Amino acid sequence: MPLSAPASPPAAAPVEPGAATTLLESYRPAGDRFLATPRHTLLGRGTTAAIPHDPRPAPVRVREVLGALRRPGAPLPVVVGALPFAPDAPPELAVPRTVRWGPPLREDPLIGLPVPRDRNRWTVREVPVPERYGEAVAAAVARMRAGEFDKVVLARTLELAAERDPDLPAMLRRLARRDPAGYTFAVPSGPGRTLIGASPELLVAREGGRLTANPLAGSSPRSDDLAEDVRRAVALLESEKDLHEHALVVAAVREALAPHCSALQVPERPTLVRTAAMWHLSTTVTGEVADPGTTALDLASALHPTPAVCGTPTEVARAVIAESEPFDRGAYTGMVGWQDADGDGEWVVTIGCAEAEGRSLRLFAGAGVVASSTPQAETAETAAKFRTFLHAVGATL
Repeated sequence: MPLSAPASPPAAAPVEPGAATTLLESYRPAGDRFLATPRHTLLGRGTTAAIPHDPRPAPVRVREVLGALRRPGAPLPVVVGALPFAPDAPPELAVPRTVRWGPPLREDPLIGLPVPRDRNRWTVREVPVPERYGEAVAAAVARMRAGEFDKVVLARTLELAAERDPDLPAMLRRLARRDPAGYTFAVPSGPGRTLIGASPELLVAREGGRLTANPLAGSSPRSDDLAEDVRRAVALLESEKDLHEHALVVAAVREALAPHCSALQVPERPTLVRTAAMWHLSTTVTGEVADPGTTALDLASALHPTPAVCGTPTEVARAVIAESEPFDRGAYTGMVGWQDADGDGEWVVTIGCAEAEGRSLRLFAGAGVVASSTPQAETAETAAKFRTFLHAVGATL
């Protein structure tokens, strides 16, 4: 079935007011797939084909479906959606019936217009409660100091229940307007469920033979006081604990990408990236893909999960996560994004997110735990990371 709109991103052009925000305003939860990145805004509607779930690697299944839909002279088909944290869990990937592209939200002047506050009333339950989460952090630290592993990312959730069905399109608009330079998304995550969020972290993008990855690890809450905000940023850049945590992630990214690249550039020291709620240590890795047949999802799958969302060594960290977290992560700390039939695409780390189902929302936040971590600091970091989404729904912790 031919796509009724260009499936590949159009060439850059002067941004007209509303060119990107119209796509944001058009999003509807029933069947739409929305993704805004610093490069593009994408709205997919309907489904031409779903990516099957079987034992083959996800990139193989995606390549097969996109190849079957490719037609000479027609726009390239695109797959959009999310893959979960667990490697054996089913993905939620599909080729939309129509795809509309726009410029980045941050370039659209209308992104500054306000969105009405959410008037829903929410009850909030912490899972696990902070004390239990702190105990899990302390137990992990003790095992690291004994030499069992180097890092683990431990998460907790907030379960929100509302008086009436939440307005997901308005929630998405508030998230996008709070951090228009980030990665905002809303895609189906299962029957009756929607994955919605705003992530600061690009896992990997491929455009032609060029790749970009942007691992984030090491964080500090923002402050409303300018002087204190600057002090926290400087302290993060000098934090031995956070620099160590970040170095573990960057080393893993380098190791995973090197076999796929003819050249790879990795800066020696991280810089800072900010969101409305957090400062993060950031390293932008760039490279040249050695094999033209290596797709964006091939690269993303080689990276996933990075120590920024799991830990190191990976399998030990996965086991610690399974022992420590009293919930299924689902799509959280997986990846969300798009890829076309040429293999170009963008895949984002699924953090800063929630899963919506009926009148409930489950929010997720995690913290990287290393041997120098403390339960108090990691609990405070997760609380700070919840702030962006809580602001979007009008709830408090």
